[in-house]
Amino acid sequence: MSYPLENIFKEVAFVAYHFHWDRETILNLSHQERHRWVKEISGINDKINTGR
Repeated sequence: MSYPLENIFKEVAFVAYHFHWDRETILNLSHQERHRWVKEISGINDKINTGR
């Protein structure tokens, strides 16, 4: 079973938008590491948006 291509596009776009990393750099990350960056960025956004 492979990871859905649509999710990869979303993760790459999310990380690229927030960190300004290029597509190749992001795609060279393992799925686990890329997903971890998505979670970290989401946590940062949550803190900014809630003031915590």
